[in-house]
Amino acid sequence: MTDRYTDKPFLRFVDAWVLQAIGHLDAATATYCKAMEPQLHKSFGTTGSWPAIVARQMKFGPDLPAQVRKIWEDGKARFEQANGRPADPVQFAMIYVDRNFGNA
Repeated sequence: MTDRYTDKPFLRFVDAWVLQAIGHLDAATATYCKAMEPQLHKSFGTTGSWPAIVARQMKFGPDLPAQVRKIWEDGKARFEQANGRPADPVQFAMIYVDRNFGNA
């Protein structure tokens, strides 16, 4: 299996942004993203936090975090009822990003 981020390093930040929006960003990924802010500033010629940079680069509207959270909450309940096991937030984030921002 190839690493999802090998040829698309920014994709890691988009996935992390979705995980943060749904309240499931793990500490290790949050630390990594924060540590990479200086590189993001340099790469994109901008300032700000990594979530703000992702939102600007992806042209995310201010309502998107709440919309993503609602999709997660609604879908999580349906998934768990249909499958008898908890929904995986990382899998959700990857699927959400791939379906909505496939060229990230």
